[in-house]
Amino acid sequence: MTPDLREIADAARASGRLALDTEFMGEGRYRTLLCLIQLAVPTDRSAEGSPLGQPASERIELLDPLHPAFDGAPLADVLSDPAVQIVVHAGRQDIALLRRRLNTSVTNVFDTQVAAGFAGMAAQASYDTLLSSLLRVKVAKSASFTRWDSRPLSAEQLAYAREDVVHLLELASELEARLRASGRLLWAFEECEPLALSSDERDLDTIFARLPRIRSLSAPAQTIARELVHWREQLAASQDRPVQSILSDAALVEIAKRRPTSLERLQHVRGVNPGNLRRRGHDLLDAVARGSSRPPQPLPAEARPPSPNPDDAPLIALSEALIRARAREAGLAYELLASRADLQSIVACFRSGSGEAGVRTLRGWRRELVGRELLELLDGRLSLAVEDGRLRVGG
Repeated sequence: MTPDLREIADAARASGRLALDTEFMGEGRYRTLLCLIQLAVPTDRSAEGSPLGQPASERIELLDPLHPAFDGAPLADVLSDPAVQIVVHAGRQDIALLRRRLNTSVTNVFDTQVAAGFAGMAAQASYDTLLSSLLRVKVAKSASFTRWDSRPLSAEQLAYAREDVVHLLELASELEARLRASGRLLWAFEECEPLALSSDERDLDTIFARLPRIRSLSAPAQTIARELVHWREQLAASQDRPVQSILSDAALVEIAKRRPTSLERLQHVRGVNPGNLRRRGHDLLDAVARGSSRPPQPLPAEARPPSPNPDDAPLIALSEALIRARAREAGLAYELLASRADLQSIVACFRSGSGEAGVRTLRGWRRELVGRELLELLDGRLSLAVEDGRLRVGG
């Protein structure tokens, strides 16, 4: 364990906040490797002039999860403590990595990229952009694409890693202050909640269902494909290699379709190269045989949304106009409210009379801001008009 990690955990609990970032390497591996953990924690909450108690100073530590003596238990305990706010920027993958590597849950996430969208910034604003726009701070980024799995890390890498968290708490405080003043803070918290469940675990059922042309296969062939997926995952994990380097999706589906029973037949399957045949030919045939012996496990029928209709285009455009108007009034990034796919689904479901579409625009704070009005617009109970060059919404 890093000698100071327990002290940092105590400081995070005392202050109620912990900022973090990670560095990782995914290239050439079965799963992304967590290489470095950067932490920032307030060390003095006596600063005056800030309603949020912004720290006058902070402590920054870099943890090496690749060190043989690393013990992340104190950090895992803090991450799962709902009384401690975990501050990240675009932190979905950071959280997923830490959840897996430390075998912990994560609660009370505040993502500054998500929050910035509620403060009128671009929905995908970079950390550098937010620091420059909101804090007037510039950081030098020079070591992003380096070998984070090599040891020792260079002074340049360590400086780069520190910069990713050195202003993160201050940025979070600034965003919280702005969102509290605009009445959007609770909305930002709601939007951040799902991030706590971010995961990079590989779900075999999902991988199987996303194989190309998988639904075109017969039920017995699908069962063979399912067995091949299982075999490929086990081999890739044991060798720590990308699954596609073991066997491509296209070749896997073709093998399942043809069901070869000999090396001669296997070598005629497109995508099975001589190296694969030599190293894994018998293992592939064994997997095909196992799949062939199992009861068929076809995919369940796919739930299909109502089919698009050319007549929907004007209604989609009208819906987008309403949403853009409300987003502008609220000072929110439009992308936070709806995507074109969301609008297509809403309009198609309304037209077909199949009930409300199960999309984000009609749930939670989005429904409060614009979702309910959108349904009223489609139902003819709300109108849009142009007045003095501006869009006006009327009943």
